[in-house]
Parts: sequence; structure tokens; C-alpha cells
Amino acid sequence: MGVSAFLYGVITMGFVIGALFFFRFWKKTRDSLFMAFGLAFILLALNQTLIAVMNVSREDQPWLYLPKLAAFGLLIVGILAKNRRDTRV
Repeated sequence: MGVSAFLYGVITMGFVIGALFFFRFWKKTRDSLFMAFGLAFILLALNQTLIAVMNVSREDQPWLYLPKLAAFGLLIVGILAKNRRDTRV
């Protein structure tokens, strides 16, 4: 478990750092797309943390895909809302 736990931690850290960048951009611009991306990255970090902490050897457990599904759904909604808003201007 040593190397795999380390790699899960590195991936989680990457997601959290990405989320912090998006939150910083959101703070500067107040653009909701940055908030959606930040929240999605937090959900992906949560997913990686669950996999590492629960010591799941396989990712084919159905409930493990719920945070990923929510994250990608949030990304899609954020992108569609941004595109809809920009075409009306």
C-alpha cells in the first residue's frame, strides 16, 4: 500500500492545488465558471481521498463513481451556463 497511497496523495494534492487556483481566479473575476471548476476539483480530490483511505483495491465499486459523476456534471453545467451567458451579449 505504500507506493499506491503515496500516488493517491499526490493526485489528491494536485486536485486541491488546481481547486485553489480556480478559487483564486473566481475571487478576482467573480466568474461562476471558475467556481464550478474549483468545486469540481474538490469533489475529485474527495474521490481520491475516499479511495486511498478506504483502501479500495479496485475502482469498480459503483458508489466510488458518484463524486466523479457530480464533478463532471458540475463542469458541464458550468460550461453550458457560461456559453449561454456569453451568446446573449
